[in-house]
Amino acid sequence: MKPITEYQDYRKYMRDFYEERKRSSLFSWREFSRLAGFTSPNYIQLVCDGKSGLSKNGVEGVANAMSIEGIDRDFFRAMVLFGDAKSDAKKTQAFKEMQRIAKENHLRVVDSEAFKYFETWVNPVMRELAPIMPGAKPLELAHQCYPVVSAAEVRYALDFLCRTDFLKKVDEDTYKQTEKIVTGSSEAIPLALRSMNRQMSKLAVDAIDEIPPEKRHVAGVTLGMSDATYKWLVQKLEVLRQQVVAMAAKEKDYDKVYRLNLQLFPLTKGKEK
Repeated sequence: MKPITEYQDYRKYMRDFYEERKRSSLFSWREFSRLAGFTSPNYIQLVCDGKSGLSKNGVEGVANAMSIEGIDRDFFRAMVLFGDAKSDAKKTQAFKEMQRIAKENHLRVVDSEAFKYFETWVNPVMRELAPIMPGAKPLELAHQCYPVVSAAEVRYALDFLCRTDFLKKVDEDTYKQTEKIVTGSSEAIPLALRSMNRQMSKLAVDAIDEIPPEKRHVAGVTLGMSDATYKWLVQKLEVLRQQVVAMAAKEKDYDKVYRLNLQLFPLTKGKEK
C-alpha cells in the first residue's frame, strides 16, 4: 500500500488495506469487522461504501485492526475527522492537522502545495503580478493590489511561490513564471477552491464601489430555466472558461492582473416533482 500520508480519503485507505489483505489470504469483511471490534459482520464494508461513519472508539478499533501505530495513527484520526466533517471550517482544520503531522515528521501530503496555493487570493495575484514588475519590492507589489495588502503578505506569498516552484527567482526581486500547472486532484482541493471563490466573490462585490465602472465589467441576468437548459449553460460557461485560460496562456505583454468570476446559482427552489 501507499504511505498513509498519500491518502486524504480514509475510506479508500481502509478499502485498499482490505483489498491487499484479501489478495494474499482469506480475509473478509466479516473478519475485518471482528478485528475492529464491531458486532455487525459487514459494518466495515458499510463504512468503506460511505453508508456509515466511525465513532472515536470505532477509529481506534479500525486502527488496531490495521495495525496503525505512532504518527500514522495520529494521521488516520485526523483523516477520519476530515472525511466526516460537516462544514468547510472543520474540514480545513482537520486537513491542516494532517499537514502539520506530516510536516513535523518530514512526510509528504499529496497536493498539499496546491491546497495552500488556493487558500488565499494573494498567491495567484502575485504569481501573475511579480513577473511583470521586475525589481519591485514587496511594498510596491502590495500597493498595486485591489485591495492593498501588506508587504509582509506579499513577501510570504513570494517565498511560498518560489519554494513550491510556482515562481522562479531569476534576480534580486525579479521573478518569472514556471511551466508548472496550478491544479490538484485530491479530495482537499475542492475545499480550498471554495475558500478561494468566497474570497474572490467578496472582492468582486467591493470592486463595484471601489473601482470606476470604466475599469471593470459587472453584469448579470435573472432568468428562469429548466434542468436541461441549466446543464447546457454550464457546459457553455466551461467552454468559455477554457478559452479564456488558453488565451491568457498566450498573453506575453500584459500590464494588469484580472479575475474573471463565472457564477450561476439558483434564486428559488425547484418545483416538487
